[in-house]
Amino acid sequence: MRVLTLTWEFPPVITGGLGMACYGIVKALLKQGIEVDLVIPAKEDVYFPLRKPEDADTLPVAFLDPSKQKLQNPLPLDELRKLMGSTASVYAQGVRTKIRYAFEKLKQINPFKNLVEILCDEYYLFREVRDYTNMAVTIGSQLSFDAIHAHDWLTYPAGMMLKRICGKPLVAHVHATEFDRAGGAGDGRIHHVEYVGMEYADRVIAVSAYTARTIQEKYHIDPEKTRVVHNAYLVPDSNGCHRRLFKEPTVLFMGRITLQKGPDYFIEVARRVLQQEKNVRFIMAGSGDMEKQVLHKTASFCMGTKFLFAGFLDRQEVESILSTTDIFVLPSVSEPFGIAPLEAMSRGAVAIISKNAGVAEVIKNAYKIDFWDIDQMVNAILELVRNPDKFREMSKKSKQEVANLLWEDAVRKISDVFREVGKNEPCLM
Repeated sequence: MRVLTLTWEFPPVITGGLGMACYGIVKALLKQGIEVDLVIPAKEDVYFPLRKPEDADTLPVAFLDPSKQKLQNPLPLDELRKLMGSTASVYAQGVRTKIRYAFEKLKQINPFKNLVEILCDEYYLFREVRDYTNMAVTIGSQLSFDAIHAHDWLTYPAGMMLKRICGKPLVAHVHATEFDRAGGAGDGRIHHVEYVGMEYADRVIAVSAYTARTIQEKYHIDPEKTRVVHNAYLVPDSNGCHRRLFKEPTVLFMGRITLQKGPDYFIEVARRVLQQEKNVRFIMAGSGDMEKQVLHKTASFCMGTKFLFAGFLDRQEVESILSTTDIFVLPSVSEPFGIAPLEAMSRGAVAIISKNAGVAEVIKNAYKIDFWDIDQMVNAILELVRNPDKFREMSKKSKQEVANLLWEDAVRKISDVFREVGKNEPCLM
């Protein structure tokens, strides 16, 4: 079996949990003998034909134009990073006009009508989605595969069009919805893309029961075609020992600094902990639209060097800071899953997570607290800081638990979905 995987990010170019989840899924699929043709945003018409597990790390490149095929393959990491990324700068206006014309022809076909109008919007994000769609459709229509695996709304238009062109089944993988990202109503255009993508798909994979409820209640997607497959975590081979950054225990928030992730709750927790226990360090790593607001609020609390900002971290920096973390806090208002706590737990950190986070459905050895319950989060941190034996016990159990959350188990369920849709002719509406 061969799967065409469409995703917006993949290591070494990642901005969050989506890239790491896709990496874990792809690598486990390859271990099962399922081949993958990977299409991600790139500055050339290229795809990545992955045939064995190590290909997920080296990413051998195939150019659609054979005359451009590099002699050195796989490419060195720096060249690979240059190749991957936004497609927006690649396509000239003539190409955009061409794809706009192709979209226009689809307007008469339900459910493409409103989708086409959204993709023709000149807002930069929709331009990039349009360019990626053009690239993915150009490449995918010339490849041979058995199923299309599209991750999140940015790739749904490409998945839909390739299903229409190639007649292959489409599996829409939902890692988050606009309701999660926006912490409220969000952008109606993105909601529409999410809706038509899931509605047009033959199967929908949700990363948690929480996410499955969201897509059924908010988007009215048929529960009969929805499958829940929890994320897992691929423990690095070189999972180093815990090291100290400060003499004091280190408490980390790592994620987008947006309403969804609850950074303001983390700041209030830090303030109250430091009122009772001075020997604790708090670090906030990430960036987002609440960054300035959070900086000003933190400054007003006069926590000094006890509360530090690390900014946006690349993958190597993430690995480094996680190895120094004692307590990881995820106070998300809405969290479809949440791989970051698993990353921290695998290195011996104790996690404090929102009760409603998808990851809370699969782990036991963590504090599960309502995101708004600041008092309970403060008490949990103080308990761990003041009781080293309790911390060591939970740390050991956390590390052991994450080691048993294998992508191979999750991917067995995903491959069952591929085989399931492969038995039926895809519905083209």
